[in-house]
Order: sequence, then C-alpha cells, then structure tokens
Amino acid sequence: MERKQIVAAAVAGLFALGAASGGALAQASKAEPKGMEKCFGVAKAGKNDCGSNATAHSCAGQAKKDNDPMDFKYVKTGTCKEMGGSMMQGEKKS
Repeated sequence: MERKQIVAAAVAGLFALGAASGGALAQASKAEPKGMEKCFGVAKAGKNDCGSNATAHSCAGQAKKDNDPMDFKYVKTGTCKEMGGSMMQGEKKS
C-alpha cells in the first residue's frame, strides 16, 4: 500500500512540475524582442512569427495565406503602419 502512495505522489509531482514550467514558457514567449513590435497582416504564408488560436494554429511558420490579419510578424518599432499592417489583431487593412 505504501509503495502505491509513493508512486502516486511522484506522478502527481511530475504533473505539477509540467504545469508550472509550461506556464513559465508561455510567459517567456509573450515578451516582444527589444525594438520590435507585433504587426498583424503583413506576414507572408509560412513566414509569420506567431498567430492566434482563431487561425487554427498557435505559432511561427504556420500561416496559411499571405497578409492574414490574424497572424503577426515582428517588425521594427514604428514601421508597422508604413508596411500596411495593423497593431490590432484581426483588423482589416483599409
């Protein structure tokens, strides 16, 4: 009986460790590179830096079409509007 409790505690600990480290990785991936900003609607298919769950994928290199307003690419701060992009996800270009 004691052995089962030890194994159960070890498994529970591993799950807790996995959940905690997954949250830390998610936080780290949200940080923008210095001097860069997210620009939605300018990435070419397969060249995006990330996207949203609404686009049926969650990250880099998975954009299915050019200039999708749901996918972003990091660009130098202050250049997004010049490129015809948007700082807001899902916003259509005018």
